[in-house]
Amino acid sequence: MPLDEDKYPSETGRRRFVKGVVGSAALSSVGVGGAVALDTATSPTGTGGGITQFMGIENTDGPAPRGMPIIPLTVDSEGALKGVWPDVKTETVQGQEVTIAETELGGTTYSSAWFQYCGIQTAEGLDPEADQDNFFRSSSGPSLSWQSEAKESGEKLFVDDFSDYESWGNGIGQSGLGKPAEAAWRSDGDVQTVPVQVLRSPEVSKMANGEGPYSELPGEVQSFIGAATEQNFMAWLNKCTHFCCVPGFKTYEGSAKFDAENEVYCQCHQSVYDPFSPVSKSFVALPRPGE
Repeated sequence: MPLDEDKYPSETGRRRFVKGVVGSAALSSVGVGGAVALDTATSPTGTGGGITQFMGIENTDGPAPRGMPIIPLTVDSEGALKGVWPDVKTETVQGQEVTIAETELGGTTYSSAWFQYCGIQTAEGLDPEADQDNFFRSSSGPSLSWQSEAKESGEKLFVDDFSDYESWGNGIGQSGLGKPAEAAWRSDGDVQTVPVQVLRSPEVSKMANGEGPYSELPGEVQSFIGAATEQNFMAWLNKCTHFCCVPGFKTYEGSAKFDAENEVYCQCHQSVYDPFSPVSKSFVALPRPGE
């Protein structure tokens, strides 16, 4: 395909959606005044949105404008992995009653607005009051062979599924760096899927404790990682912030050509993310559908 050829034919409607995504991504670099103007303009047809500070895994290469947001997690008494959903409350924003999900975690304001980009803000499960549990469930048709062999679609992910994480490898990059899985979150029933990447790695606790190369992590980032991870597990919303594709950690063999074999690689346009470089960033969150 020629480099200047539009990836999505105009008659599919996908092209128009992508242009909207690119436009919103570009807004992440504008000043606060411009972003506030956007929020004012969009509020009548939606709720939430505007300048949002978030914690994510850093975008280190490629056209993506920013990292992907981290999803705090916990492990229940049976060893099942669950994403943490913020506390739900109602506030008045610009004279409008808005239901939001927001809580303090490790000194950071964790909000459902972190996930309001790329059309994912329309997912029913990301409505603050959605009747959904928070378990991470194995995705349908995962790219990782270990997962397709061991887990059924929709089955919960458990700690024991990652017992070999300190030695696991699949021929891509360095073995022993961690074991990933592809999951869905707050996606029970016939609703839009919220795609998640789960990773268990010995590097996670090092980040939380500021050990070795992570001693230079900003205090707010280190505190958040300590509160948002457990038993060396971490997770993030697996939606590339460029064209909304689904990247992968140790998933695509071609990642080595872009020095991304030990990082998260998006094969659509070669964006790269480093799960071991958590950062605090801001972007313009899109409003959810009106209530």
